[in-house]
Amino acid sequence: MDVLRTPDSRFENLEDYPFVANYLNVAASDTQPLRMHFLDEGPADGPPIVLLHGEPTWSYLYRTMIAPLADAGNRVLVPDLIGFGRSDKPSRIGDYTYLRHVEWVTSWIERLHLKDVTLFVQDWGSFIGLRIAAEQGDRISRLVVANGYLPTAFQRTPRALYAFRAFARYSPVLPAGRLVAAGTVRRVPAKVRAGYDAPFPDKTYQAGVRAFPQLVPTSPDDPAIPANRAAWKALGQWEKPCLTIFGYRDPLLGGADRPLIRHIPGAAGQPHARINASHFIQEDSGPELADRIVAWQQAVR
Repeated sequence: MDVLRTPDSRFENLEDYPFVANYLNVAASDTQPLRMHFLDEGPADGPPIVLLHGEPTWSYLYRTMIAPLADAGNRVLVPDLIGFGRSDKPSRIGDYTYLRHVEWVTSWIERLHLKDVTLFVQDWGSFIGLRIAAEQGDRISRLVVANGYLPTAFQRTPRALYAFRAFARYSPVLPAGRLVAAGTVRRVPAKVRAGYDAPFPDKTYQAGVRAFPQLVPTSPDDPAIPANRAAWKALGQWEKPCLTIFGYRDPLLGGADRPLIRHIPGAAGQPHARINASHFIQEDSGPELADRIVAWQQAVR
């Protein structure tokens, strides 16, 4: 496995991103150790909240949520998935699998000895995070889902996913900043778009971004489906608090909260919300998200 590492100079003077870089080596069951970048803000002894990003973003997506969550006393932990942000980037699309992503994040959680975690997931962060919530239930105590779901091949696959899958595979350019801007209600300024582009100096660094759409399991014979269905079954017995906050203007996943609320027992009676945001709800409404999470944490503790 050949691994690329984005030069540190690409991350200098980013708009609204003053955070200190932290690194930890993680490994999947069949890979060498890789360096994962993460943010670690707020009191070190505070209750941990983990924020998982998706495609094609990185911890930059959470920059407006970190301060209010930390000010409320949380230890705010935001990893960059392998292939994204300041984390190592295996250079071939075939280096990435659904299982490896789950194992890389699990390795990171275990190496940090995290317990009593509030887990916030969105987009591919939900594909990974909902698996981890089901499989690491002794570590995850509260769950927040925003514009995400767990693919089990029981549900119909939106046509838009197939279109994006083809785009990610064949387009000569994959501009992360413009993709984020296309998935928001609010205008994304050029300096912020540049922040999303920072991890990718050229297309050789984008194998992880191109891989993600191909890895979404859409058929029952996909190798990820047995574990995902087992996780979905386990979530059907999840009694711990589960909150959904969705951007209702997301044309792809704006209504994907309904199955989660129906299926997860811990979602009953929670203050679920649909707010004026699109797919990248953190970019559209980060401070509002943080405020809702803090109020909910105080109510369920």
